[in-house]
Amino acid sequence: MGTGNLLADRLADAVTAIDAPDVVLAVTRNDRRTVITGGTALAPPTPRHALHYELGSLTKTYTVLLLAELARSGVLSLDDPLAAYLPGLRLPYADSRRIALRHLATHTAGLPRIPRDLTAGALLHPYTNAYGRYDTERLLHTFARTRPRHTPGTRWHYSNFGLALLGPAMSRAAGSDYATLLTERVLHPLKLTGTTLGPGPTGTDAIGHRKRGGVSVPSTDMGGFIAAGAVRATPDDLLTYLEALLFPEATALPQALRDVQVPQLRRGWRHRNTHTLTWFQHPAAGGPLLFHVGATFGQQAFLGYHPASGTGLAAVATRHYGRTCRMVHTPYELLYALAGDPKV
Repeated sequence: MGTGNLLADRLADAVTAIDAPDVVLAVTRNDRRTVITGGTALAPPTPRHALHYELGSLTKTYTVLLLAELARSGVLSLDDPLAAYLPGLRLPYADSRRIALRHLATHTAGLPRIPRDLTAGALLHPYTNAYGRYDTERLLHTFARTRPRHTPGTRWHYSNFGLALLGPAMSRAAGSDYATLLTERVLHPLKLTGTTLGPGPTGTDAIGHRKRGGVSVPSTDMGGFIAAGAVRATPDDLLTYLEALLFPEATALPQALRDVQVPQLRRGWRHRNTHTLTWFQHPAAGGPLLFHVGATFGQQAFLGYHPASGTGLAAVATRHYGRTCRMVHTPYELLYALAGDPKV
């Protein structure tokens, strides 16, 4: 059996293992793309592989790539204080004034995962999207009232709040809104024509589902958190994005693509967990494996790549229900196996 068939079979098994109405697994390897689709629901009118999927926190990888590109272009520095790009915003806490853009990108700013008022709303209304009503002005005023939990740069704590603040900071630095900056400086140069920051024409967006897969979830409006979770993309575009990360020299953004893969910190027991500017990094055969995950109220996504073997894997699914649907574990385990098996 050829290696193409072996890979397709493994992808098909992985699709079956993921419990969701719609599932797409896509691999780029040895200059060849393999895409397998499936799911527990009837196939939608638009083929699953052609739909736009909500990426949730995977948006952060695009945002930080934009940050790296602005830094390489001299528009800003990663070590600039956030406060320099928020003129007129009174920051009463000294640690807030010490937060640099790099701290936001690496989740070391000392900010909570989400603002306190959003946490309270989520507890009372767990299936209601409060992000859409949380505009940029409210985001900034909440930041001004929030005391960092620790001195910036000293501890890692994952924060949607912090990444969201990169949006208005970059906008101020470059004199343009976040959506325009991302489109002109990242999406267009990398030829990501199937990547957007909002819903597309009717029938082109994947429909998310709740825990049991039967109740559909409205499109997710991220409001002022656009830089932390608003990107949508087709599986084909996700592969193009992964190929850019695997082979930066073949793109229009080689330096920025390399910059986001440089390790920045270690954390956890015996410092086993490594992080770049935006990607989680784990050891694997021949070299590190980099990955990130994302979720909205009804969808999940995984992106991972192994530069040593030139392998990238994208997975998307239209259900969000933690570990039960195996949306994170299945693609991660598959990518790890592919990294150590050159025959597939």
